[in-house]
Amino acid sequence: MPPDDLETPPTPEQDARDRRAANIFLLMAGAVLVGAGLWLADAMIDARRADDCMSSGRRNCNPIETPGR
Repeated sequence: MPPDDLETPPTPEQDARDRRAANIFLLMAGAVLVGAGLWLADAMIDARRADDCMSSGRRNCNPIETPGR
């Protein structure tokens, strides 16, 4: 009598469904990583611009915008 914890082998349809789910997950994870990388690069560029501005002695590097009346 075989042990109860052994599973039957997956069918080709189950394999295809599992591969599809894994591919979708990897695609979404890749998109999140690319988005995070772009956000980080943009933040670093802004920080570099502010640092360059302050290094040149200017005082209005990050002006505060006020709404018009």
